[in-house]
Amino acid sequence: MGWISIALLAAAAFALAAFVLRLPKDSWAVFGAILLLGVVGYALAGSPMQVASPKQKTLEAPQSGEEMVEARRALFDQLGPKPDYMMLSDGYARRGRFDEAAQVLRGGLRKNPDHLEGWLALGMALTGHADGNVTPAASYAYSKARQLDPANPAADYFLGFSYLQTGQVRAARAAWGNLLERSPEDAPWVEELTARVERLDQMIANAPMLQ
Repeated sequence: MGWISIALLAAAAFALAAFVLRLPKDSWAVFGAILLLGVVGYALAGSPMQVASPKQKTLEAPQSGEEMVEARRALFDQLGPKPDYMMLSDGYARRGRFDEAAQVLRGGLRKNPDHLEGWLALGMALTGHADGNVTPAASYAYSKARQLDPANPAADYFLGFSYLQTGQVRAARAAWGNLLERSPEDAPWVEELTARVERLDQMIANAPMLQ
C-alpha cells in the first residue's frame, strides 16, 4: 500500500470519528496521535532494517515465535554447532511457548554466562512471554548481550522494536538513539536506523503526549 493510500485512509478514519461519530473536540489530538502512531508503526514494521550489502546479514522485525528465532539466528553463524539448550529453547519459542524457552535458557546460561546469543534469545523470549512488554528481567538480558558485544546492534534494535510495538515511542527512540551513538558512522545499519529515529522524533514533536 502506497503512502498516499495510507494517508487517505487515516484522513477518512479521522473524519468519520470527528464528524460522523461526533468525537469530542478535546479528544481530537489524542485520536490523531493514535492514527499517527499506527501509520509510523506500519512504516517501521513494513521496512525491516536492511544492511548495505546483500551478502551481509539483515535485522528483521519479528512478528511471531518462528520469526523471532530466525531473526536472531540470522545474526550468528548458522553452520556452527549450537548448544543443546539453544536448540531446545528455539523449539519452544517457535511454537510460542516463551516461558518454557526462557526457563531452558536460564539453565544454559548459568553454565555459559558469556554466551551472547543465549542472552539475546533470553531477552526476546521474556519479551514474547510478556506479550511484547519489556520486563525488568528482559531488559537485564538485553543489557548482558550488549555488554558481551557492544558492536552487535541486535540487543538495542530488538529492544527498541519491542518498545514501539507496545506504544512506548520515547523508550524506543532512546534505545535506537543509544545504538546510533555508539555505532561507527559506516556501520551498515546506521542509515536506515537514523531514518527511523527521525520519524520517531517527528511523532514525538507532533504528539508530545505519547509515552
